[in-house]
Amino acid sequence: MKNLFYLIFLLVFQFSYSQPDSLFFKKKIKEIAPKWELVNRAGLDLSEVAFVNWSAGGSNSISALVGVTSNLTYRHKNFVWKSIGSVRYGINKQESQKVRKTEDVIELASNLGYRKDTLNNWFYSARFNFKTQITNGYNYPDRNNPISQFMAPGYLFFGVGAEYGKNMEKLNLYLSPLTFKSTFVLDEDLANAGSFGVTPAEFDDEGNVLIPGQRVRTEMGVLITNAYETTLLENISIVNLVSFYTDYLNSFGNVDVDWEVVFDFKVNNYVRATLGSHLKYDNDVKIIEPTEVEDEFVEKGARVQWKQLLGVGVVVDF
Repeated sequence: MKNLFYLIFLLVFQFSYSQPDSLFFKKKIKEIAPKWELVNRAGLDLSEVAFVNWSAGGSNSISALVGVTSNLTYRHKNFVWKSIGSVRYGINKQESQKVRKTEDVIELASNLGYRKDTLNNWFYSARFNFKTQITNGYNYPDRNNPISQFMAPGYLFFGVGAEYGKNMEKLNLYLSPLTFKSTFVLDEDLANAGSFGVTPAEFDDEGNVLIPGQRVRTEMGVLITNAYETTLLENISIVNLVSFYTDYLNSFGNVDVDWEVVFDFKVNNYVRATLGSHLKYDNDVKIIEPTEVEDEFVEKGARVQWKQLLGVGVVVDF
């Protein structure tokens, strides 16, 4: 009888422990702790050409591009927060010319996402992006009249929408029906000239400013972005980044495009080669062309902008 009592108690104990909502016991569910991930990367790409008694002629030159990127990711249950900060700066020096700038970008981006459960690959998402440059930009060889400066322009995007990403580090698609865009031109001369789409100043017949140029241009529109990363062959990967934006009120349907493709050829953990293409079109950014009169330029319409990059260098993760 005593043994039968122990057997019944043991069966009740096991059954109760196996039920998460048991009146006798609560099964402990392992909580997923919040997780922070920080990845920093610094790289330096160099290219050089030298000639000695070269019959075909040529100009000695050297180029350098330095970049630093920091990625911070927070994950907890169905909540993801990713922030990225990057700085890139490049220069070129030819023997017959002064140093010229080839790359100049400061960029901060943050993406907040939440999904209902782990089976759902769609996230409710909010995004922030800010981009500007460090030093003055010129229409070389003219070095007296800067055509861009720090915060002239500066671009800020903030929007809400939905994002698809089964593996967000490799593939994601972001759709935002409400994205706020601000274009900053904080330099007085550039603002008065109406650079980068802001309203230019109004002048009298003697050239005096009656109404100063607009310093900040605001828009509200639709933003679609896609990011895709994959490995083509062993030690060869590709990153594709593309975004499309159109404003609701100003020329709706006139799409701003920003498309970047980068091939990464990995030699080892520290040495790599990079081949990149960057194409842009913004209807608010007009092209400046020189005239027959020295140091005088004329503004033309918006055109497709394209930049190509090829470099070999070192990269360090820390």
